[in-house]
Amino acid sequence: KRFIFLYRMGGRNETKVTYFILLGFPTTAQLQLPLFSALLLAYLLTVLENFLIIVIIRNHPSLHKPMYFFLGSLSFLEIWYVSVIEPRMVIDVLSPDKHISLQGCLAQLYFFVTFVCTEYTLLAVMAFDRFVAICKPLRYPLIMSHRLCAQLIAACWVCGLATSSIKLSFIARLSFCAEVKINHYFCDISPLLNISCSDSSSAELVDFILALLVIMVPLCTVVASYLCIVVTVLKIPSSQGRQKAFSTCSSHLTVVILFYSTTLFTYAHPKLMYTYRANKLLSVLYTVVVPLLNPLIYCLRNKEVRLALRKTFTCR
Repeated sequence: KRFIFLYRMGGRNETKVTYFILLGFPTTAQLQLPLFSALLLAYLLTVLENFLIIVIIRNHPSLHKPMYFFLGSLSFLEIWYVSVIEPRMVIDVLSPDKHISLQGCLAQLYFFVTFVCTEYTLLAVMAFDRFVAICKPLRYPLIMSHRLCAQLIAACWVCGLATSSIKLSFIARLSFCAEVKINHYFCDISPLLNISCSDSSSAELVDFILALLVIMVPLCTVVASYLCIVVTVLKIPSSQGRQKAFSTCSSHLTVVILFYSTTLFTYAHPKLMYTYRANKLLSVLYTVVVPLLNPLIYCLRNKEVRLALRKTFTCR
C-alpha cells in the first residue's frame, strides 16, 4: 500500500504526503514492556480516578455546589483529553507500525487543541468561582446560579472548539511533501509546522497569537482572582478562619500551577524556539502526569471530597 503519491505541479512531479510516522521515544527492547505497562497503568488510573469523581459528585447531595459542578466538568473533560493521546501512545510503544494517516493526524490535533483550550478557560472559571465564594460570600448563591454555571461551562467548550477550528483551518492548508517523520508521540502543531514544505508563516503567526490569548487571558483571570482572594483572606482576624478560606482553593491553585507551568513554554513561543527533546518531555507532564495527579490533588486536599469518597466505599 502506497501512502505517498505523485502529482504534477508547474510542469514537474511533486510528492504529497498522506501519512506520517510518529517517532515517539527511542527505547530499547528491554524497556518497551515496562514503559508500555507504566503508560497503560497511568491511562487506566486517570480514567478511573476522574470517573469516580464524577460518580461521587453526582451521588452526594452535599457536593451539589458550583465548585463541584466545575470539578465534575473538569473530570469529564480530562477523560476525553487523555483518551485522545494516551491510547495511541501506549500502542506505539510496542507496535512496529507507527503510521498515522494525514486525516487521523489532523483529527487528533483538532480534538487535542479543543480539550487543552477548554481546560485553560475552565480553570479560569473555577478561579472566578473561588473569588466570588471568598470575596463575596453573601452574594455567592445569587451570582453563581445554575444557569450561570451552565453558561460558563458552555462558553469554555465554545472557546475550545472555536480556537481549534481556526488553528486547524490554517494547518490543513499546509503541504507536506517529503518528510513524513514527526519527532513526537502525537500530532501537535509545532512538529507539523517544522516538517511542512510550504510557507507556514501565517499558520505559525495564528497559532502563536491564539496560544497567547487562550493562555494569557485565563491566566490573568486566575492571577487577578487569587490576588483578590489573598487580600480578602488576610483581612480575616483569626488564623483558623484564614486557613479555612485558603483550604477551599488550595487544590485548584495547585492544579493551575501544574497545568499552566507545563504548557506555557510549549505553546507560547514561536516556531524557531522549538526544541524537540524539551517539548516532548514537557508534553509527557501535561498529557500523562498532570491528568493523573489532578484527581488525587482534589481528593487528598479537599475535606468534603474525602468524606464523600469514604462514604462511597464504606457504604454508609
